[in-house]
Amino acid sequence: MDSNLLAKSNLSPEQLVLLQSEFDKKNKSKTIAYLLWFFTGAFGGHRFYAGDTIRGICMLLTLGGIGIWALIDVFFIGSRIEEKNNGLESNILQDVLAIAASKKEALSEAVQ
Repeated sequence: MDSNLLAKSNLSPEQLVLLQSEFDKKNKSKTIAYLLWFFTGAFGGHRFYAGDTIRGICMLLTLGGIGIWALIDVFFIGSRIEEKNNGLESNILQDVLAIAASKKEALSEAVQ
């Protein structure tokens, strides 16, 4: 998270808007994850939502570890969604920086 904050401090206002709009489109909601856990916890619905497909399949096949895994998972959902969102923000930030670098390169080539 701190590395994202440091990198965001060097962005222009336009780049920050682009970053925020892309993040808002793709981020995961803790509320939705908890609702999925409540209604489909034994089937791993919250794991599929978070992008943990392998763990979701394992939960589906074992019915959430016969309920035990599903109960334990409630304590980890929030931190897992935060982790996923931080990774997503980092990926979008790298894309925005790459776009900025390519525009700068194209502009310098056009000037020469």
